[in-house]
Amino acid sequence: MLKHITLAAAALTALVAAAPTPKSLHQFTLKTIDGKPMPMAQYKGKVVLLVNTASMCGYTPQYEGLQALHDSYKAKGFTVVGVPSGDFGDQEYGSNAEVKQFCESKFGIKFPMAEKAVVKGPKAIPLYKWAAATLGEDKTPQWNFHKYLIGKDGRLIAAFGTKTTPTSPEVQAAVAKALATGN
Repeated sequence: MLKHITLAAAALTALVAAAPTPKSLHQFTLKTIDGKPMPMAQYKGKVVLLVNTASMCGYTPQYEGLQALHDSYKAKGFTVVGVPSGDFGDQEYGSNAEVKQFCESKFGIKFPMAEKAVVKGPKAIPLYKWAAATLGEDKTPQWNFHKYLIGKDGRLIAAFGTKTTPTSPEVQAAVAKALATGN
């Protein structure tokens, strides 16, 4: 019996190891804040700023800058995608409905929002695990409002820490450059 379990475990390990490693944002599907599928393939040919958000954080006012950035570049093929998370100090509401209501009523958020998710560590959603594996652990979220810039081809371009605001010259220049290139 133990031999069969060992063989089954080995086969499963080989199968998982043989699974292709994602190379692009477009290979992932999240759920919207309303619980509907959010295939990231819908952003092929667009530049995306992926941001882990929190409603009760000292950096929550960055929502205003994220919406402004989204509005400024949307017509050129850019979007912000927010991923609410309670990973840092449990500074997010408990339900997606509460997060949505807060974002819309306090900040007029119109950019796409995913459902609340884990964005760090071994329980992180696959998209954030991919980002960590691709850019390295030093580029992973250390707090709320960490930003990943993703090119038109779905590949990660850059990471910006919490203190780098969405309207900073650094982020604005990186978005403009990504929009101007073919990636």
